[in-house]
Amino acid sequence: MTTGTGEATMGSIAGSWDVLLSRRGHLFFAASCLALVVANSAAAQSLPSALEYSKSRASLVQDVLVVGGIKNDRVLKSMGETLRHEFVVNNLRRQAYFDMALPIGEQQTISSPFIVAFMTESIDPQATDKVLEIGTGSGYQAAVLSPLVKEVYSIEIVKELGEKAERTLKHLKYKNVHTRVGDGYLGWPEKAPFDKIIVTCSPEKVPQPLVDQLREGGRMVIPVGERYQQTLYMLTKKEGKLVSEKLLPTLFVPMTGKAEVGRVVKPDPLHPKAVNGDFEDPLDAKSGIPGWYYLQQGKLVEDAKAPSGKHYVTFSNKDAGRTSTLLQGFGIDGRKIGDLDVSAQIKLEDVVLASEYGPTVGITFFDDDRKDLGTYMLVVDRGTAAWHPISKKIAVPKTTREGILRIGLFGATGEASFDDVKMVPVNR
Repeated sequence: MTTGTGEATMGSIAGSWDVLLSRRGHLFFAASCLALVVANSAAAQSLPSALEYSKSRASLVQDVLVVGGIKNDRVLKSMGETLRHEFVVNNLRRQAYFDMALPIGEQQTISSPFIVAFMTESIDPQATDKVLEIGTGSGYQAAVLSPLVKEVYSIEIVKELGEKAERTLKHLKYKNVHTRVGDGYLGWPEKAPFDKIIVTCSPEKVPQPLVDQLREGGRMVIPVGERYQQTLYMLTKKEGKLVSEKLLPTLFVPMTGKAEVGRVVKPDPLHPKAVNGDFEDPLDAKSGIPGWYYLQQGKLVEDAKAPSGKHYVTFSNKDAGRTSTLLQGFGIDGRKIGDLDVSAQIKLEDVVLASEYGPTVGITFFDDDRKDLGTYMLVVDRGTAAWHPISKKIAVPKTTREGILRIGLFGATGEASFDDVKMVPVNR
């Protein structure tokens, strides 16, 4: 979201576009892998009952959050009791408890449940804490925090979103959550200092006002970096300075306002490319594979016989429909770029497809409002096969402004390896 609000959805597969996005765990295949169907048909169906929603939340907690590594019992309890469907529009409510980011309007998204739980657990919320949230968005993160801390102060830069979130939070009787419309870069100085700060949008650098408003010994969790290359950090204030810890690579919408005006490194939508497509950039054991995000059921392999260099990525899955993917975002201007020549090297072992989906490379395009313009996939392979090339020329819709590149098994079982992943733009 702007001043931020959420992971990138790239796709109703994910928030501004999250496109999926928990680090690991069981996900609903259609939604988490490609979300190709549900959004359009959901509006025509009756909404789930309260009991159905309750069962979905319980499944989310056990099958996604616990499996994914969330251990804090208080956080799990709050995630299981917070009515996420109340924070999304009716036609997306059947997707509310999928582990995916969802669009909430104004080019913003509601972050995936796993990311919300992960960030909440990371700050170690205490009942006496006063917490600042940058990027109210739908209000969901603030709602999750509410029963865990004393007070929540949340700022949203988009007036329409901020006012809607305030109405939703009041309707649901979150009395210790205080919201206002403003530039999150500046924080909320009159309510400082804060014990904890959660930032749900990505600046290029940590805003100094937020550093100043964090109390000594306090924690801040924040995604920092380039527009499509970010790392989620835990920052602890010690003797007035920040001590940083890398948590995981991620992809959030940009922090707008003053933070975006001062951004030095800008995306290049006229020259989209796969970053570290040969997987040769040095591996950071803490923050994952450089250039790529949300690795699920995969690993980096070192092998002198790799098609390109000495490394490739291998995905393994035993449970049909379970997500095994890796992705990255990119800027692309469909007014100038007519096609993308997409290619990769792939190796298979005992692959069995889940429905029509299987190991491949996929591209999802999004417009200015981050509306999903469709997902395009290279040939889907199966069985066992030695290293071989796959490729496809993909037409880019003229309204495209952003995209997500994904590789993986997409719910199939077996093992698939990828190397030398490339995107070459062709001008109109």
